Amino acid sequence: MKNKKILYIGNNLTKKTKYNSTIIVLSNLLKKEGYNVRVFSDKTNKILRLIDMCFSFFKYKKGVDYVLIDTFSTVNFYYALIISQLSRIYKLKYIPILHGGNLPQRLNKNKFLSKLIFSNSYKNIAPSNYLKFAFEEKGYQTKFIPNILEIENYNYKNRAQLAPKLFWVRAFKEIYNPTLAITVLFELKKSYPNAKLCMVGPFVDKSYEDSLTLVANLKLEDSVEFTDVLFKEEWHQKSIDFDIFINTTNFDNTPVSVMEAMALGLPVVTTNVGGIPFLVDDKIDGLLVSKSNVEEMTNAIISLLNHYHPDLPKKAREKVEKFSWSYNKEKWFEILK
Repeated sequence: MKNKKILYIGNNLTKKTKYNSTIIVLSNLLKKEGYNVRVFSDKTNKILRLIDMCFSFFKYKKGVDYVLIDTFSTVNFYYALIISQLSRIYKLKYIPILHGGNLPQRLNKNKFLSKLIFSNSYKNIAPSNYLKFAFEEKGYQTKFIPNILEIENYNYKNRAQLAPKLFWVRAFKEIYNPTLAITVLFELKKSYPNAKLCMVGPFVDKSYEDSLTLVANLKLEDSVEFTDVLFKEEWHQKSIDFDIFINTTNFDNTPVSVMEAMALGLPVVTTNVGGIPFLVDDKIDGLLVSKSNVEEMTNAIISLLNHYHPDLPKKAREKVEKFSWSYNKEKWFEILK
């Protein structure tokens, strides 16, 4: 197990996002276990990132035992394609780690390219049973290992009395539908005039400007706070002042922010898209609603405020404790032996 050399290729953008992504969490944990891990790339420009990934591959490929490849469903899919095929040429064992919530659609859209990557891999790793099922349905053998949550870093807050204070953590991108959160707040204020919303995340596309415009049009300036991106520890601290976590995304796999909210004791109301129903059991450890449905999400929040589901946070915390390193490290050791 010790001294295995691993080259981990993915989007190492912590310096830009201020957020410890799965690539940082997993690589650091493997290093602590004695693995020799190199991580690339931290370039923000996508073309430069690809060049850096390829350069790093050629620079460090000698003696590498495994190449881990974070694999997404959009443009970054092609990073995985290129690195996987370079690994094949140089007879290196490569392991795609599946992250993109839209990867099942990619399998259908690019059958040939998908086969090149996933049929020739040493292992395919899915952090959700949603992706495991989707890949195995297409004939790709896939092992489930969840995204690792360092549960010891999450202080659970018992919220005996919930207030209409909503918390949202995501990048401002159209696929994550941030304007839904604002519209839900507007509807909620009809019954709870003191309702508030805090939105944490980087401003990526025009959905941020759309959100600002919507806040102004609905006259919610005093009820919505935009923090921009925060370090994980900062938004964890910020969340103490809020009582309900809402996730408004239109596409997703297994969002780490939802897992973190569950660990922190925030009851979760989320759209039921992609892999989320594989993470959240409706009315047991969270509430699921249809995507883009203002009425459903508003009613779900009101049901929490009316104490209809008091045990959700406790059950959610119990679930995500099973995503810790202690529960899952042996699975990685078995693969990287």
